[in-house]
Amino acid sequence: MRPPLAIHQETYVRNRENPYFNGLLRVNDSSEDLNLDFDHEASAGSPSNSEFVSDVGDRVDERLMSEISEKSLDSTFAGSVSDVILEPLGQSTIWRVPKNSKKTSSASRLSEFNLSLEFGDDYVPAESISEAFVVTEGPNTLFGLTRPISKSYSLNKRKADLSKISLPQTAASFYNGISPQFEIVESCEIIQKLNAYLKDRKDDVISGVPGKFLHAVISGGVSDVESIASTIMYAFYLNETLENDQLCTVPVINMKREDLRPHAELTWLLDSCQIDNSFLIFVDEIDLSYYNLFGSLKIVLVNDQNLSTKQEALKEAVVEIFNSKGGESAYPWAETVNTTQDSCCTLVAEKFTLTSPEALTGQGFSRLLLAGILLHTGNLSSTNCTIKDKYMTTLLINGAGRFGCNGLYQILKYKMHDISDLKLTDILHKDFKKWKRVGKPDIGGSRSVVSFIGMSSIGTSIEQLLRHKATSTEEIKYFQRLEKLQILVIVSGYYDTHKNFKREILVSGESLELAKSLLSFFYSKVSELPLKALPYPALREEMKAFHVDKVTSRKNIERILEEFIGA
Repeated sequence: MRPPLAIHQETYVRNRENPYFNGLLRVNDSSEDLNLDFDHEASAGSPSNSEFVSDVGDRVDERLMSEISEKSLDSTFAGSVSDVILEPLGQSTIWRVPKNSKKTSSASRLSEFNLSLEFGDDYVPAESISEAFVVTEGPNTLFGLTRPISKSYSLNKRKADLSKISLPQTAASFYNGISPQFEIVESCEIIQKLNAYLKDRKDDVISGVPGKFLHAVISGGVSDVESIASTIMYAFYLNETLENDQLCTVPVINMKREDLRPHAELTWLLDSCQIDNSFLIFVDEIDLSYYNLFGSLKIVLVNDQNLSTKQEALKEAVVEIFNSKGGESAYPWAETVNTTQDSCCTLVAEKFTLTSPEALTGQGFSRLLLAGILLHTGNLSSTNCTIKDKYMTTLLINGAGRFGCNGLYQILKYKMHDISDLKLTDILHKDFKKWKRVGKPDIGGSRSVVSFIGMSSIGTSIEQLLRHKATSTEEIKYFQRLEKLQILVIVSGYYDTHKNFKREILVSGESLELAKSLLSFFYSKVSELPLKALPYPALREEMKAFHVDKVTSRKNIERILEEFIGA
């Protein structure tokens, strides 16, 4: 009887490295050979019994990937604006601890271990993260940088509390976990250069802009996220592209500095973009009429076709209108650059893509423009959203960070309507408009009687506004006296628990007769503004609250108020 034949089985070792990935990582190290030698000991003529068909296919794919990797090492990207280079990192690691990092105590190692449970096994202490991962890009010609742009990342304790906001799930939150206490902050030279520009221009304004024209970039009457973002960024773009030593290009925020505090979405956005708002120039910090008096003022009007009523005397200084929203401008002598329905931030971002697209890779730089587009287009879902808005959003996607576009939009919308930390006067100041009404001459006939009517828009119900403080009605009257208003109209727009949109109005007159005069005019517009009284016994007799029984826009209510003023 023959002994059974010994079955010889070849040793099989499978290397799981991706040669194409390694080739990209080693693009800077030409001396290092790619180790693509897969150790198969079977003879070429007769494959081993233990070798499967799929393994043969793997070898073909591996050879193909090897060829692609080798070609990628030798190829040059001709015509590209910037070449992105990743410094070599370990394939399975996110952060790389520097070799000269100091040893830590057992207590600090324990705290780092606890944090690693939240951020993953690749956690690196905050003090070393800025050295751990650096991305460099090719030379930036527009901003005059003589060396590659670099970005650094640091782990900071989160300043704003976002735990109350129901953020949508993103890939970043899936892999890194939800981190309400800490955030990874990117810092890049573009934002540093933007802050330096804002500081230098403020210093120029403080010194009186000697020997130059004040080239003021300013928005129209509304100062929302889109207008402020486009004002800052378009001024920065003009400063870098206009070759004119006679111009001092300055962004002017068309609101008072004290009015910034009620806008939580603006303060959060500027802070998250690492823009120092102390370098910004607000309209109450510069006397534009002084420069206009001596003929040294040139105005670039952003995101509107006309100046606000208070600044109408400066209209002769308007030299450019950037992104007029249609309609005829009162300044035919000014050059109109755009008349599209695109977001103004979209058009500014387009300017950068044509001149210096690498600037948009900075997270803070792109987030400022992205936020303006998302709010203008209702997260790309409103009817005024254009194809260019959607396209530019994809180029600015890095600005959303780990929140994603949906998460960034939710944060901004939540901040816009969050009144928990605001005084009632701040809530009413947040979105406030004021009209002057010239009445009949007084008894002596020497002068006409001038009165003011104001409208505040809020994002909560009238009931919630009145429950904000026990003295809410007195606070409303105080705000009315502060603004010297004969009539104050508070317009509320919000979504109830069933996600139905509600519109409410509160009318507060200086006297009962003034309140009745406005209400009688409202009743004459019942087809446009059907009102249903709301029973709030705590209101004073010159205050009345109503529910609007029809979906009415805020613009329509403004128009009715202007008709009342004209009447």
